[in-house]
Amino acid sequence: MRKMRKITVRLEDEVARWARLEAARNGVSASRLLGDLLRQRMFETDAYQRAMRQALARKLFMKSEGQYLSREEAHDRFGRR
Repeated sequence: MRKMRKITVRLEDEVARWARLEAARNGVSASRLLGDLLRQRMFETDAYQRAMRQALARKLFMKSEGQYLSREEAHDRFGRR
């Protein structure tokens, strides 16, 4: 079993009311609901950061030595413009 730690959280009345109702709908305590929401957010953030590091670590597959084409040049397929 994972080690658990108690913390104190201050919530606006409306948020606390919603949390109690949402927890009851899910059959868990408000504490468990908040813990689950925070854990989910942690995993999502970690996954995003990991994906960002991987994307930035990739080598570029194209490299330009000169200027990029203008929009008009890029869409002028057959030299018609």
